[in-house]
Amino acid sequence: MDTALTPLSYQPYLDQLIAFGSEESRKPDLLDAKAEYFRLTGEVFEDDKFFELRMASFLDYYLYDRVSPLTGKTPAVELFEQRTQSAPPEEANAFRSFTETVHGLFEVRKLGKGMVRLRELFTGKDFDVTERRHVAGLETGDVLEARLVPFGGHLLFSSAFCYHPAMALKSIKAEVKRRKKKEPERPARDLVWECARRALNVERYRQLSVEKLYDFAQKPF
Repeated sequence: MDTALTPLSYQPYLDQLIAFGSEESRKPDLLDAKAEYFRLTGEVFEDDKFFELRMASFLDYYLYDRVSPLTGKTPAVELFEQRTQSAPPEEANAFRSFTETVHGLFEVRKLGKGMVRLRELFTGKDFDVTERRHVAGLETGDVLEARLVPFGGHLLFSSAFCYHPAMALKSIKAEVKRRKKKEPERPARDLVWECARRALNVERYRQLSVEKLYDFAQKPF
């Protein structure tokens, strides 16, 4: 464990990464990335109740996942490499954390005091996430898209979540099993993005059942 870093020191480092990724010179690339992300996960609008969450998910995608066509690296990797050259080890370690995030679909296995145990659906691996706040509405058995950030010997949630209805868990698990067997070369993130689109459809098409909207034999709208 790196005792020099704690969950309380996480936000200032993240703010530096966001500022780095939002520099004026990056604005055209940022807009391209936004269009790409919404093509993958479904477009949202400012009056949608989940607009802020989806924008947080986009920012995560841009900072941590999307390799820039200009540099061949994510902004998180770029900043880590830059700080490694000049910053003290503690600071470099903080920025390294942002290059080692875990993003996926998780089932909530246990809710404890200051801790949430998650199981990643593709690998079956369990993760204990440090969470001092009560996550509103989160219950054992829920399934969600989340990103976990290793920081100072803890795993922390990023600010981006995509919640899926409890009734969708059976369908999602079945699709994970099918893809692992039939399409093992296909990236797990493809299903993460497809599920995000289906979650959007649950909000948009309330007249349709969750079972129908998470029917993976049918393409999402």
